[in-house]
Amino acid sequence: MSSCSRVALVTGANKGIGFAITRDLCRRFSGDVVLTARDSARGRAAVQQLQAEGLRPRFHQLDIDDLQSIRALRDFLRKEYGGLDVLVNNAGIAFKGNDPTPFHIKAEVTMKTNFFGTRDVSTELLPLMKPQGRVVNVSSMESLRALKNCSPELQQKFRSDTISEEELVGLMNKFVEDTRNGVHQREGWPNSTYGVTKIGITVLSRIHARNLSAHRRGDKILLNACCPGWVRTDLTGPQAPKSPEEGAETPVFLALLPSDAEGPHGQLVTEKKVVKW
Repeated sequence: MSSCSRVALVTGANKGIGFAITRDLCRRFSGDVVLTARDSARGRAAVQQLQAEGLRPRFHQLDIDDLQSIRALRDFLRKEYGGLDVLVNNAGIAFKGNDPTPFHIKAEVTMKTNFFGTRDVSTELLPLMKPQGRVVNVSSMESLRALKNCSPELQQKFRSDTISEEELVGLMNKFVEDTRNGVHQREGWPNSTYGVTKIGITVLSRIHARNLSAHRRGDKILLNACCPGWVRTDLTGPQAPKSPEEGAETPVFLALLPSDAEGPHGQLVTEKKVVKW
């Protein structure tokens, strides 16, 4: 490997949508594709499955809940490639609907991974993005549904074009705290831990895109949130209408936007179309 090679990386890529995104990038991206997974054995098994199809992904362990793991990946990318061309933040968790875990525990655990884990990955890896880089944060239309079930005051904050990352972090922490105190609905929050974490991802994407435009405008990096759709995975079950391959279409579309593309940037995209936040 040389530092001039192009490289794409997918988090949470050993199964489901992440695996399908990785497979499609292996076929279509001109450069190396790194499949990451929290569990090394499962990650390597996924790599072997793609190798059996004639594809050539690389593997690197990544637990987005572990800062040391994220920084080890950062150092690997810097050493091997001198940066990063495509980042797909796909890793995330969701509790099943009938899970008996108390609501406040679900809120804390889901927020830790989906929002704070993704934010930590972005904090460490966004500075590595090369000119014409592409960043795709896998959100969900649940973020839009959850937003519409927030109080008008919260909606206004989450839709603001000037909300800061610190303010967003404060709101995400407040949601967890409000669930712990049993007052989240009274405080204007919806009854969906997953939905609120994905509000966080969509708004974080808007903030990071704004920061890239302000500080690295000439590099033409495009960063977006996307909804893959309702996909048959371990998270959603067998009744969903889309296959993982169909769910991968919009993330891959955004990951492979041509180098001269002006946008989309800082948007929520589903079915390859921008939806109003």
